[in-house]
Amino acid sequence: MELLDLWSLMAALPTQVAPSTAPASGDWIGLIAGYIKDGAAVLGLTVATVGFIWVAYIGFAKFNDARQGRAEWAEVGIFAVVGATILIFASYLLTEAAGVF
Repeated sequence: MELLDLWSLMAALPTQVAPSTAPASGDWIGLIAGYIKDGAAVLGLTVATVGFIWVAYIGFAKFNDARQGRAEWAEVGIFAVVGATILIFASYLLTEAAGVF
């Protein structure tokens, strides 16, 4: 009786999501490589997100310093341009790195 209860619980589980590379059925190496590629893409997105948060935090701090007179407004503008350039370049590099796998 308990075995039937367990079987009905397992029947309600969703199917496993295949990696984005869609390996052939039974290709375990391709399946693992696909999951590694997807994990690397998620790691790259995480790095880009952390970079965006870091640049935004420093930008707000520089803006606050300029409002209090401890920094020039030109520094805020220069930081915005340099920060945006760094984020665009990092996003480009992470996009290119995702294609390596």
